[in-house]
Amino acid sequence: MIRFEQVSKRYPDGTTAVDDLSFEVSEGELVTLVGPSGCGKTTTMMMVNRLIEPTAGRIVVDGEDIAGVDPVRLRRRIGYVIQQVGLFPHRTVLDNTATVPSLLGWKRAKARERAAELLDLVGLDPRTFGARYPEQLSGGQRQRVGVARALAADPPVLLMDEPFGAVDPVVREQLQDEFLRMQQAVRKTVLLVTHDIEEAVRLGDRIAVYGAGRIEQYDTPGAVLGAPATPYVAGFVGADRGLKRLSVTAIEPDDLEQPPVARPDEPAGNAARRLREEGARWAVVLDTDGDLHGWVGLEELAAGGTVGELAHRMTAWVPVGAPLKQAFGVMLQYDAGWVAVLDGSRLLGVLTPAKLHEALRRSVDADALGVARGQVPFDSVSDA
Repeated sequence: MIRFEQVSKRYPDGTTAVDDLSFEVSEGELVTLVGPSGCGKTTTMMMVNRLIEPTAGRIVVDGEDIAGVDPVRLRRRIGYVIQQVGLFPHRTVLDNTATVPSLLGWKRAKARERAAELLDLVGLDPRTFGARYPEQLSGGQRQRVGVARALAADPPVLLMDEPFGAVDPVVREQLQDEFLRMQQAVRKTVLLVTHDIEEAVRLGDRIAVYGAGRIEQYDTPGAVLGAPATPYVAGFVGADRGLKRLSVTAIEPDDLEQPPVARPDEPAGNAARRLREEGARWAVVLDTDGDLHGWVGLEELAAGGTVGELAHRMTAWVPVGAPLKQAFGVMLQYDAGWVAVLDGSRLLGVLTPAKLHEALRRSVDADALGVARGQVPFDSVSDA
């Protein structure tokens, strides 16, 4: 969808902002451009909509060399979101969102209908917020309107320059969550500029790590964190990159242990005897369909009755596919030695600290070997 071919930007004073960039962004892919201030990432993004003209090379968008496209026409088919949003203060939220469709000649009713749909998509009820003015919104709400406005004409490409950098950390995380949810629905091709490696890792399908005007590494978040291509990249992502990688490594069924199981209607004495034979101190409580009812410890079973009467509610659990970071957080929150991993209400297994570490190591080894995680032999992990 977007292709850079040996693109450079040099200024008359001799400054080289971008030097011989060549990379490609696939359709529907979200690529984050990350690096320190002045490294050329914003210049790269602004060359896509010709707010900055390259000195050399070629940029192709949707199969078309943009050098031959009228800049105004080009910009109206590329969504653009900036840190300070840039809403028109004298126009309502609904009219701000409908700006580009109106410029493209849409009828007013159609443009406003589309604007209302997009406001709802970004979590702002148009009946509540549509008639308000930008000054009546919080910073996070204005940012949502900016995203809605950029999407209103259904552009194939979306450019985002530090879109969540002007809000507090809690709101920023909420906006990131909302944007990821929205991206799953609309699947735009996105270039997102950030200086925050945490944000780049969390949002990007791929990451371009910038040095001075050059891309030092262009790869998946897991690969950048697990196998930095250069000492510069290793230094930029930080010594805690293993912890950061927890946030981009999903829990898979192969990572799980199968715990002892008890049934709700089972006599407590029977369950206790079986746990002692297995050398276990607890069991998960499942019905015949595998749905999770809770857990029970050997000490509780001594009270007699049925397992279901003695079971505790399961608080330490995560859904399958959740990042390892989420499971680690749940372990710490509940001071738990394991977390249950569910597919809906069905138990798939439990994740222990040892299995969490093994999953992380297998993920790193898989990237290094260029194979799926399930293909990494267990002994390569244990020996690491």
